[in-house]
Amino acid sequence: MIFIRRLPQFDYVAPRTLWEASSVLAERKSEAVLMAGGTDLLPKMKKREATPRYLVSLKNVPGLAYIKEDKGALKIGPMATIHDVESSPVIAGKYAILRDTSLVFASAQIRNLATVTGNLCNAAPSADMASPLIALGATLSLSGPQGGRTIPLEKFFTGPFTNSLGEGELVAEIQAPQPQPHTGGVYIKHSIRNAMDHAIVGVAVVLTLDGSDVCKDVRIALGACAPTPVRAAEAEKALKGNKLTKAAIDKAAKAAVSAAQPRSDPEYKREMVQVLTARALNQAWQIAR
Repeated sequence: MIFIRRLPQFDYVAPRTLWEASSVLAERKSEAVLMAGGTDLLPKMKKREATPRYLVSLKNVPGLAYIKEDKGALKIGPMATIHDVESSPVIAGKYAILRDTSLVFASAQIRNLATVTGNLCNAAPSADMASPLIALGATLSLSGPQGGRTIPLEKFFTGPFTNSLGEGELVAEIQAPQPQPHTGGVYIKHSIRNAMDHAIVGVAVVLTLDGSDVCKDVRIALGACAPTPVRAAEAEKALKGNKLTKAAIDKAAKAAVSAAQPRSDPEYKREMVQVLTARALNQAWQIAR
């Protein structure tokens, strides 16, 4: 009888601090991979798409699963799961766009394991958490052998399934500024069936009014329609400082299409970008009021 390993052979490393984890990653270089929830990594290992010699787990590092508000900013630790986002009272208030996103993220079983940072670091163009966090203006605090640095989330992604982490670097924290008054946030995920599927197109909108119906600020982020999650800059420019009307929103939605660079089904995806951007803007407008 022939037995086939479900996973390739590896050594499991369980550091006690982020510094120790970073040191192992730097020392072992391409042979080592960081593991948080493992929901992306382990399936790839089963398919032999990833064959790391060392799995560096953060499970034994204490105090990394936090979600809190501190000094006017939301802070999410590297081991906070999607379920933690779903159930957090901090998120449910000012950052409800993230709660709504968590509800359309895979299955309950996956949400219990998958981490927010893992979803970002996997760098899939369709990553559900990326677009709403970009729309919120999130930044990442990175830690590595050379010290720490901060990078805007929208600049973290360098291509499909690639990111800007340097050798030995890891994400130590996600930060997002507290939304201003009269702000509404919406994430719309278009998929074939339900949350279990990857997004065909995802649109996130965070819109702030000036107290009336004039758009004070807006950030629009698109997922699954370019090599990386992207900002719809032309659409944002069309709205900022202008009164929101159906015509203004339709114009911005058309402008959002210019940010889409889909590799597959381009005509369909561009049409969906326009439709979903208009829908998300209308919903965010109503929330902001």
